[in-house]
Amino acid sequence: MKRLLIIILILIIYTPAQQMDRLFWNGGDWRRIEKTANYDPELTYMMKVGYINGVLDARLFYYLKAWTMEQAFADSLYAETVDYLSPRELVKVLDNFYADPINGYIPLPSAIIICNMFGERIPMDKIDKYIRHSKEWINRMILENNQ
Repeated sequence: MKRLLIIILILIIYTPAQQMDRLFWNGGDWRRIEKTANYDPELTYMMKVGYINGVLDARLFYYLKAWTMEQAFADSLYAETVDYLSPRELVKVLDNFYADPINGYIPLPSAIIICNMFGERIPMDKIDKYIRHSKEWINRMILENNQ
């Protein structure tokens, strides 16, 4: 019994420390869902859709909070289309997006916007510019966080 208690205590202390430097979920986390779900395609899909729905619900919640304060500001702040693709389509496009290792460290919220840009058929030069901008700001945030 003491041994079990010690193991649980170590896990409680170790797990938060492991996630301390994390700012956002990224491609590594997205690909790791499959392993967490024991490679069950249905469970993997449900977990990915659940995460996407949570992100979109949170975005809507904060849009509505901002909108009650200042409508024009909220509309400009949340101008990107993030619900152009259905959750099923978004899972497929995100899987393809994160299959490229170069995109692995792009945060999932940015990847959702990028995938919807692909779905809307926005010109590739604008998408590439947004990808470059996403990589620059996450790198900057990580560097500032480590200082």
